[in-house]
Amino acid sequence: MSMDRSAEESTVDDAAWVDEVLLAGPSTDVCFRLPDPVDRGTLRRLVGEAQARLAGAGLRPGGAAALRLPPSLAYVVNLLATWRSGAQAILLDHRLTDHEVERALERLTPQVVVTPVRSGAGALKIFVDVTEGVTPYSDRPAGSPHAVIQLSSGSTGPSKVIGRHAASLVAEVRRYTRIDGVALPGERIILLPSMVHVLGLVGGLLYGLHARITLVPPDRLSGDAVLAAVAADDSPATVLGVPFHIGLLASTRRTGPLPQLKRMTTGGELVPAAVAAAFTDRFGVPLGNMYGMTEVGVIGTDLHGRHRPSIVPAPGIEVRESAAGELWVSCAESPYVGLSDPDRWSDGWLHTRDAGTVDPDTGLVTVRGRLDSQVSVGGMKVDLTEVEATLAGLPGVDAAVVVYDDGITAYVQPDGPLSEEVLERLIAERLAGYKRPRTLHLLDRLPRTTTGKLVRSTQALRAATP
Repeated sequence: MSMDRSAEESTVDDAAWVDEVLLAGPSTDVCFRLPDPVDRGTLRRLVGEAQARLAGAGLRPGGAAALRLPPSLAYVVNLLATWRSGAQAILLDHRLTDHEVERALERLTPQVVVTPVRSGAGALKIFVDVTEGVTPYSDRPAGSPHAVIQLSSGSTGPSKVIGRHAASLVAEVRRYTRIDGVALPGERIILLPSMVHVLGLVGGLLYGLHARITLVPPDRLSGDAVLAAVAADDSPATVLGVPFHIGLLASTRRTGPLPQLKRMTTGGELVPAAVAAAFTDRFGVPLGNMYGMTEVGVIGTDLHGRHRPSIVPAPGIEVRESAAGELWVSCAESPYVGLSDPDRWSDGWLHTRDAGTVDPDTGLVTVRGRLDSQVSVGGMKVDLTEVEATLAGLPGVDAAVVVYDDGITAYVQPDGPLSEEVLERLIAERLAGYKRPRTLHLLDRLPRTTTGKLVRSTQALRAATP
């Protein structure tokens, strides 16, 4: 069965939605604390000024602007100004190499490119002070009618080019308002993930603007700075991040109660049960779980931690379990720009490549890991996700990635002194012989994507191994 774009989607204006959905509200409402407050009236003025600069450089309705900016007020302003101009925003992570950026620009041919002219960036800054420049690039219209073009994080292979319409973004923002446990109007979101990628973009920036929630990036990427941002105001605060950020908070010393902390919500990859329990015990608040993809945004949540490791499908999202045990998510049309792979999308369903189950009685969805994590060893089925979770939970292990590379191969990032002999003994106590890694590699730091996800590309892991 194919799915047509909904009536809601057909009524979203390509430019007016920015003012109606994101920038509406009293001028005195504070949108950001950077740490100085930025109110809604100031943000509207800055967006208008950026819109004029983009037009002066050649951006036209139906065109595209490529944004290669670090997380900053300049990024937010130029993103909203691009959409307000009726143009497409191509989001390029500022950490990409020049070679990667040039390849993307050659393929997507934006009319203008926005880059930093001056930046006060520091190695651990989350939001930086940026002065941007706008450069003409081409006179072509956008190659697709999407409002935003994103590159997938590439944790398991090459990045994909993904497009989403304005209507899809608006529908997701409204979906957030119906999820139990999200930050509420008048509260704060301590924003840790990049706004170039879907969790920070929609779950942080767009939802925060729509719901009139103050967005607070900490001064630095450290546990102390995150807790200081929570404590800086009396209003309730939700920390939004990825599992990597849990470790930052776990490394801090609490100096007293923190009643403002409402919860932490993470997305991006599975959180081991032991990590979740340790966080909850330490801070006394829920560690919420969110499952989503760049292609469709948020798919399911468990923000109260009641169903871990399962999640509840987000309002308006249907999830089914295929005969092969793969999770499929309702998606009206292919999100991929260019040739569409029928193995990734067909007949109104996005094939997630994640293994999982859907409980027929409760509707709860349990994500088991990558579909290709099932391997056969000597005729015995082994789930690499189980092996990886076991290794990640061992004492002395900070993170682990397990792949099948002519045998089960484990890449381990120790948390302090750890020998291969000790690691092998700990594994032998917990896993049957046929499940144990044939090869172990101890790395000072495992490779991660720009969003903080562990990289599972065999080629990248080999390259990172001494």
